[in-house]
Amino acid sequence: MKSHFLAFTLALSPLSAVHAAEDPPADPSLARDQAKAVSATVKHDAKVVADAAKDGAKQVAARAKEVAHQVAAASKEGAHEVAASAKKGAERAKAAVNGEKAPNPPPSPHSPPPKPADRAPPTPDKTPPS
Repeated sequence: MKSHFLAFTLALSPLSAVHAAEDPPADPSLARDQAKAVSATVKHDAKVVADAAKDGAKQVAARAKEVAHQVAAASKEGAHEVAASAKKGAERAKAAVNGEKAPNPPPSPHSPPPKPADRAPPTPDKTPPS
């Protein structure tokens, strides 16, 4: 909304300058003062637009930096997973070439821990009471 208002204001600035040029005042010093005022207004408006663009660019750069860090972290995690899978595959291939049984891989950190094996109920103590 701020940028629309700013664009509207900038669009009207030249119109007021043209209107002032159509009816030049009789006093040349007054015309000079008006020209300076219009020039100052245009410079001010240009500075406001430049500042707004600079602020917007800073916000875009900050957000891009955050996203880049997130992508890098995800890529690093993915690379670790690929490396672990490649290592497991190499171990299995080596075992197969040597005619050995492939080693059981340790449980993945992403899988739930294994459930404890069901135990048989304890047998009653068969010693006679003393």
